[in-house]
Amino acid sequence: MSLDRLWPSLAALVVALAGSALLIAVAGGNPLVALSALGRGAFGSAAAWSEIGVRACPLLLTGLAVAIAFRAGIWNIGAEGQLLAGAVVVAWLGSRIGDWPPLVASATALTAAALGGAAWAGVAGVLRTARGIDEVISTIMLNFIALGLVGWLVHGPLMEAAGAYPQTDAVAAAVRLPRLFAGYRVHAGLGLALLAAAGAAVLLFRTVLGFEMRAAGLNLLAARLAGLRTTGALLSALALSGALAGLAGGIEVSAVTFRLYDNFSPGYGFTAIAVALLGRLHPLGVVAAAVFFAALDVGSSAMQSAAGVSAVLVSAVQAIVILSLLAFERRRPLASAG
Repeated sequence: MSLDRLWPSLAALVVALAGSALLIAVAGGNPLVALSALGRGAFGSAAAWSEIGVRACPLLLTGLAVAIAFRAGIWNIGAEGQLLAGAVVVAWLGSRIGDWPPLVASATALTAAALGGAAWAGVAGVLRTARGIDEVISTIMLNFIALGLVGWLVHGPLMEAAGAYPQTDAVAAAVRLPRLFAGYRVHAGLGLALLAAAGAAVLLFRTVLGFEMRAAGLNLLAARLAGLRTTGALLSALALSGALAGLAGGIEVSAVTFRLYDNFSPGYGFTAIAVALLGRLHPLGVVAAAVFFAALDVGSSAMQSAAGVSAVLVSAVQAIVILSLLAFERRRPLASAG
């Protein structure tokens, strides 16, 4: 990524930190103490780094999902629903393939999660190509349908056998992803997410399909007149976007929660939009942005306990980042090459 493309993100971060300090001061807190506590809470121990890895994993995958779709000019706002679709698949499959070899079981479950997310995104693709329905509307609506579906499943067909809580039974041990280090929660799913980021970079900038995606995102009509396969590129981008988000949901079930329940996701699919925008829709930028947002989340508790500043401030920081990016983006659209 060139410096010219990177500077709006850096400027947005500076503005966000300054705005956060101002909010803390207005709330009666000490900005220096609060932000120092935030930094120590996020990076001050091995356990904190482990938690950053755990929380960055779904943000990275859903951020990549949004970035690829936006690059192709598809406004996929449905990463949250696609994440839930992947989680549902693994929660259902995870208790049925427990006697399979672990490697086969994990690979099968995560592949199925990606396919589930792609299928959920495919609904929006079919509605757009067959009925001309704007994907912004359809993907937003599909988020709510997915939330309702999860609620119905965990209170009904997929409710745990004990019937005590609205949640599924735990997935089998064979489906669970291993931890990377003993005593810490960071898991192998983070490695898969980083591989996905590398793969996305190769796809977008080193393949014909990636070129067609980016060309369609820059100017769909011009791409068509140039003879590029825009329909295939758009559908591929949407399917890949859904697959990445579905994989994020599958990894969350198989490596973190081991179950599906109401309010399973804290909004990873929505935060992913901010992650993708801060990362300038570039896979490497998305990696950095996912770590940044994960660090904010991990450090917020320390800030609250050490400085008495509400952890909700982190949400304000995220909002300031987005507003700042919009303010600094002057000369070219986010989907421009770079």
